[in-house]
Parts: sequence; C-alpha cells; structure tokens
Amino acid sequence: MLAQSQTDRITALLDREEIRSLRLRYSSLLDSGETSCMHEVFTSDAELKVTVGAMRGLDEIQRNLAEAYASFDSRNRRHFPFFHAISNHEITLTGPDTAEGSCYLLDFVTDRAESQHPFLLVGRYLDTYVRVNGNWRIARSELDVLWPDEG
Repeated sequence: MLAQSQTDRITALLDREEIRSLRLRYSSLLDSGETSCMHEVFTSDAELKVTVGAMRGLDEIQRNLAEAYASFDSRNRRHFPFFHAISNHEITLTGPDTAEGSCYLLDFVTDRAESQHPFLLVGRYLDTYVRVNGNWRIARSELDVLWPDEG
C-alpha cells in the first residue's frame, strides 16, 4: 500500500508542477506579445477577468490581450512593455482532472519614465484548472487587484 500512496503523491507533485507552469507560460506569452499561443494555457471556453475586462472563449481572450499589449507598448518597441512576475502559487487538486489555485502577481510597466513608479498593479490570480486531453489548462481566472486601490 505504501507504493501506491507514494505513486499518488508523485503524481500530485507532477500535476501541481504542470499547473504552475501554466501561469509562467501565460506571463511569458503575454509579456512577449505572443497572444496567439494562449491555447497552450487556456481551455477553448475559458473565462478570464482582468483589468482590461471580462473575456469568454479563447478567441476573445487572444484578441483582448493582443489589444492590451498594443496599448501598453506606447513606445512601439514590440519588446516587453510590461512583465508579470508570479509568486506564492498555491494549488489544491480537487479531483483527478480538476484543481483550484491562486498566486500573486507583480505587474511591472517597462514603458514608463524612470521617475514614475514601475508597478502597474499588485494582485492575486484566482484560478480553476482542468485537464483536457492529458494537459492541464486554465478554465477560469480572475484577477483580484490589491494595489492600487482605486476605491
């Protein structure tokens, strides 16, 4: 029985690591402007709620994130107008193919003058994950902005 328990624990560790990599991949794709690859991160019917609005479905997510990238690329450098640093990722496996999690977001803006604050916001992603065709994907994500508090 110990071998099965150990196998289950290893499987859970691998699942959590694959889920953590989704957030890192999301940041990399968004920050580099590769929003057409968001299918690597989200389900086709995913819901995403962030500062640029609520989106449903992969096409809308890709389109809106591409627009956000373009609007933040105020100097037209086409190179990391912002970057999303992720930390404190907690994941709870809720079933063999489902999980929930959260992580912190430090969102830096790189197009600002040196005299301006480099943070756009500090927040926390609240996510729901599902395994689709053997791969973990984000099914729902909501960004809870903690700073700045616009009231």
